Amino acid sequence: MTTTTAPRLGSALARLLVLAAALLGVLLAGAAPASAHAALTGSDPGDGAVVATAPKEVGLTFSEQVAMSADSIRVLDPSGRRADTGEIIDLCSGAVVKYGVALRAGLPDGTYTVAWQTVSADSHPIAGAFTFSIGAPSATSVALPEQSVGGGVVGALYGIARYLSYAGFAVLVGGGAFVLLCWPRGAGVRPVQRTVVRGWLTLTGATLVMLLLRGPYTGSGRLADVFDLAGLQAVLQTKTGAALTSRLLLLGAAALFVAVLFGAYARRTDPKERKDLAFGLGLGGTVVAAGIAGTWALAEHASTGIQPGIAMPVDILHLLAVAAWLGGLTTLLVALYRTPSVERAAVERFSRVAFVSVAALVATGLYQSWRQVGSWSALTGTRYGQLLLVKIGLMAVLVGIAWISRRWTRRLAERTVTRAEGEEREQHLQEEPAEEDRQEETGTDETGTEGSGTEGSAPEDGPDPERAAQLARQRAAVATARRKKERDADPERTGLRRSVVTEAAVAVVLLAVTTVLTSTEPGRTEEEAARNGGTTAGSAAVPDRPVDIRLPFDTGGVDGEGVVRLSLDPGRTGANALHLFVERPNGKPLDVPEIKVNLTLEEKGVGPLPVAPDRIQTGHWSASGVQLPLPGEWRIQVTVRTSEIDQTTIEKNVKIG
Repeated sequence: MTTTTAPRLGSALARLLVLAAALLGVLLAGAAPASAHAALTGSDPGDGAVVATAPKEVGLTFSEQVAMSADSIRVLDPSGRRADTGEIIDLCSGAVVKYGVALRAGLPDGTYTVAWQTVSADSHPIAGAFTFSIGAPSATSVALPEQSVGGGVVGALYGIARYLSYAGFAVLVGGGAFVLLCWPRGAGVRPVQRTVVRGWLTLTGATLVMLLLRGPYTGSGRLADVFDLAGLQAVLQTKTGAALTSRLLLLGAAALFVAVLFGAYARRTDPKERKDLAFGLGLGGTVVAAGIAGTWALAEHASTGIQPGIAMPVDILHLLAVAAWLGGLTTLLVALYRTPSVERAAVERFSRVAFVSVAALVATGLYQSWRQVGSWSALTGTRYGQLLLVKIGLMAVLVGIAWISRRWTRRLAERTVTRAEGEEREQHLQEEPAEEDRQEETGTDETGTEGSGTEGSAPEDGPDPERAAQLARQRAAVATARRKKERDADPERTGLRRSVVTEAAVAVVLLAVTTVLTSTEPGRTEEEAARNGGTTAGSAAVPDRPVDIRLPFDTGGVDGEGVVRLSLDPGRTGANALHLFVERPNGKPLDVPEIKVNLTLEEKGVGPLPVAPDRIQTGHWSASGVQLPLPGEWRIQVTVRTSEIDQTTIEKNVKIG
């Protein structure tokens, strides 16, 4: 059974596209530029640390494997000059992912800046910076870049290309599956052919753009570097570059599949030959589609973290299910609006395909959610978890609308006009002369009188071209009115079209949320980084800044005046490193016989906890592993002794998170 003749895409669909584009813009505008999926969980020296002597190397520890280059870690002295040798050292051991860079010998005292930039194993760029000091902190002229890695114009273009690649994949794979599984006659329908071909063109173009933008996206951030052939060659040697290149090669095979589907298959009339060809196309198309989906699985989330051997096949199945549902939905929408008829059986078959796809999406989505989120707190307390909740909500809405579409399908009236009948009516309409034509032929006017050959009558030597064009427009208007009347007389099909349009609008937004999810740090990684004291891209290496306080003192004796600068790093519960610098009023180091520290948390009845720091050098005292068991308002008491009999105790309250 077939549906009635449908009009071309009208104002309702135009409004839908505008709304979808607006929602996509809001999503992309609100999304941070490509957040990290690996996290810096530690460094040696730590952020804000003060060391007595220059270390031989600076080490960085990450939550997962990263791709390091010769310039991934840079150490800059207070004047902004390179203090490292540029030699990256692999310090990885077992499950610990750690890399370092060797420092030059003879570095002077002062504050040094460590700037790092690399690419996480799931293809997303990450970067950050922190400082440490040798001897004592100092002023520094190093200016860190304001734009985060993966941001700016290049980041926006790369994000748009990523979205278009997902959309093109869905339309290409889902459209082909819709024709083979649900509507074989659609292989010969021009609007359906154009839709699938445009899906192929979109995916191919977006992949090429991503390949060209990959270098500046993970590196300089400058759009002009798109034309850097050396950078492109370096990209081709990375895992992501190999995945994008493989995708282009597979798209060549997909082009052959599309050509056969809309060529030899569409022209086959013998049922057996058509069935055999459909089997070959289905088998080959599934292999090619799975291969293209695998280029995402091999280069992004699924290839890193826990259980990658399970996650990658699950991710491929998830992408294929998305394509079968959303791509098939897009093709059905085009068929409903741009073709004279679609069999009711085709809509029912797609309904079953969509049901299987949704079941696969639920199963694979649950696994992916557990793998990427891992806890209820991460589901509600991280950006990834919140976006995942939005995606789940959109999925629920989409399933509800699909259920409505299924009801409209079942309620399709039995009194439908077949395509043959529609064509017969069109032909009859074109062959039947209009009333004005008969008047023209008989030479009568509206009153029934014969024309007198006066001015304004048609010339005897032939029909008036202007009059013929007017009659043609009238016939077209009558045909359009007839089609609209037939469509409006069938509320079931009208309801189906509207529900499918709404379903497509929600699908566009859902795909946008999915795209943003692929560039957002998984909740599991974010929580692990927070527990280990690390951070993600675009921020400092450690989220908690050290506690730095100044405590003036006066013991009353000779050289009894001065200032104690106290630093508690990282300034939170757990183990902390304590540094004390005793200075004269003029800022020069002051050597004192003894200095002691007590820590008290009165509101919890904790303390005083005594700390006996060790003398490192003149005016510098230090203690490691200072334990602060609870957060709250801690009172820090420092006792300074400047002679055998001269000493004083100074104190200050600090907030420990």
